[in-house]
Amino acid sequence: MTSRPVSGPAGQGDAKFVEFIDVEKMYGHFHAVRRLNLSIGRGEFVTFLGPSGSGKTTTLNMLAGFERPSQGVITLDGKSVDRLPPYERNIGMVFQNYALFPHMSVADNVAFPLSVRKVPKAEIGPRVTRALEMVRLERFKDRKPAQMSGGQQQRVALARALVFQPTLVLMDEPLGALDKKLREHMQIELKQIHEMLGVTIVYVTHDQSEALTMSDRVAIFENGAIVQIGTPDGLYNEPATAFVASFIGENNALDGIVERVDGNQCMVALPTGLTATAMAVGNLRPGAAVQLAIRPERIAGAGEHPDNRFKATVDGRIYHGDHQRLLARLPSGQVLTVKIGPDATMATGEAIDLCWRTADCRAFPAGGVPDGNTANTGSVT
Repeated sequence: MTSRPVSGPAGQGDAKFVEFIDVEKMYGHFHAVRRLNLSIGRGEFVTFLGPSGSGKTTTLNMLAGFERPSQGVITLDGKSVDRLPPYERNIGMVFQNYALFPHMSVADNVAFPLSVRKVPKAEIGPRVTRALEMVRLERFKDRKPAQMSGGQQQRVALARALVFQPTLVLMDEPLGALDKKLREHMQIELKQIHEMLGVTIVYVTHDQSEALTMSDRVAIFENGAIVQIGTPDGLYNEPATAFVASFIGENNALDGIVERVDGNQCMVALPTGLTATAMAVGNLRPGAAVQLAIRPERIAGAGEHPDNRFKATVDGRIYHGDHQRLLARLPSGQVLTVKIGPDATMATGEAIDLCWRTADCRAFPAGGVPDGNTANTGSVT
């Protein structure tokens, strides 16, 4: 199995290897996918991330050929695939339930895609061996799936999806049935295999950790639409909506009213007369209801960041090994989560100061997408 060069992020090389153009999907009156425009570059690892019912799996199924768009066009390598059945799209699939044939050996399961494509028998054996070596299962080729662990079965499913050298591999919650430690190990392995082969991967998950760990880009789905797409660090540090801020990583949310806007910053009145300064996301105006978002690791102790300072009372601490989560109650009664060191000692009821920089706090319009923000289209230019 030869490796192929990776073209890099969309915008370089073949940036429109996969393209959704004005794609919609209706089930009766239910709008499962809304006016989707998305381009995926050759060799990219793109993850569809979102809660259940957000449209991510439906979008994947339309790309696979299991569903047909109600309108719009899907292209693969510049050619429309809307009327092509799944088996003619040269796409590998990996599912959560592995979908292995229980009566077949591991080697026969991996060989199956080659057999149905009528690959010469002389080629099948060596290609199966290379695929199993890639996932480090060559010693288990004669076993049946039931004789293997969940992680091993998932590796077999991956080898089967890659053995016929597809141009595109689709993965639908492939690690969902594994325990936490094995999931984390498989995330690293999948990323290494992707980098080695250069194959394009579209991955579906509701697990933000998976998305951030493996992806070149992540598309965040909400109510059938992509509300933001970008690199993992871009989404984490510069979320375009309050939903993205809350869905990617841990986040503290504070409701308030805009008092003043100064360029890309604003002053926000909080309950009980407190005020805070934040980065304004979208076209905010005085009097607008907003939600402030601040990450737990961006909140520091007294005097470290003079922009925003609030009195608080320690409600408790949660130990996580390499750090602690401090629960701090503001005078308004709201509890903020603060990330602190593993050795910090603060007693319940102790009075503390909480500080953060304006640059680390973002103000979003309450209950909507920022005016003038184009991130919700999912388009790549």
